[in-house]
Amino acid sequence: MTPRHVIDLNQLSKEQWMGLLKLAHDIKKHPSRYDQACRGRILATLFFEPSTRTQMSFQTAMLRLGGRIIGFDNPENSSVSKGESLKDTVRVVSGYADLIAMRHPMSGAPKAASLYSCVPIINAGDGGHLHPTQTLTDLFTLYEETGRLDHLCIGCCGDLMYGRTVHSLIKAMSRFEGNSFVLISTPQLGVPQYIKDRLEEKNIPYQEVNTLEEAIPMLDVLYMTRIQQERFASEEEYMSQKGVYVLDGEKLKLAKSSLKILHPLPRVDEITYEVDDDPRAVYFEQTEYGMYARMALMMTLMEQHGERCLEPVPASTHDVHCTNPACITSREHYLPHLFEQKGNQLVCRFCDEPVQE
Repeated sequence: MTPRHVIDLNQLSKEQWMGLLKLAHDIKKHPSRYDQACRGRILATLFFEPSTRTQMSFQTAMLRLGGRIIGFDNPENSSVSKGESLKDTVRVVSGYADLIAMRHPMSGAPKAASLYSCVPIINAGDGGHLHPTQTLTDLFTLYEETGRLDHLCIGCCGDLMYGRTVHSLIKAMSRFEGNSFVLISTPQLGVPQYIKDRLEEKNIPYQEVNTLEEAIPMLDVLYMTRIQQERFASEEEYMSQKGVYVLDGEKLKLAKSSLKILHPLPRVDEITYEVDDDPRAVYFEQTEYGMYARMALMMTLMEQHGERCLEPVPASTHDVHCTNPACITSREHYLPHLFEQKGNQLVCRFCDEPVQE
């Protein structure tokens, strides 16, 4: 059985992933078999920051399953603007809906929401932390486009520091045999240390390089990301990183003919429009694959966790506070202090960051 809430895709086993991918494939192939699968069910989309693809993908997925949707895409249009806590928002909305898809700018917010929800919560992106349904989308894209999820050399390029899609993808693909990673970024936007720690713990090969030209010949998959202006403290910091990595036709001459180019979108200037016509570019197909992947996930959660159930909130595990200012616990102070010991570090269960002394 799948977990009640999907906060991190790594909560699921590889066997459960493959079950979802096979279901998504069948939905794609035989959509009419599933057009009433969620009849009478309601999805609430709670988006505390802007989104186009993810929000519309969830909404379209539910509508194609015969269900209905409620929610908001701007917290200023909700009681959040009046100071309502995340706990109260989720407790109320979970009484109206059968499932909640939630995006939030702070790390760990969907985990926090799951403590107070009567219905399953799906993390639709939490700050620079995780984006599990994008990762499920990426897995399904590779499953459909390459026919395998193992023995791939995967290049991740651009914003690897704040790119939650990259963090989730690396964690997911590291569970399949024979995969390796090439991390392409500036020193300022390299992947967080906890991601590299996980790769090293599992003896998974990875290398960090500074140029796309150096990396692209060895890749089976190139995962491009935009430099996210909204994650920078100032315009000056953003401009110093913008436009450093641009994929164009000239660089593609160095790549394998079998390369698959993915991008979570939106793009800014990191992929030129000429690349769109290259058969190796599958990022627009990727958005459609995401709808089928989310259909499979929502169907599975509602079939297995159809009844409303409010579980007891866990007690604090330690008498310390998370020191990460981007963690939801820095705003919602009623949350229990949940930590786990990893080696000689105490790690927050909401944002996965170690406590800084």
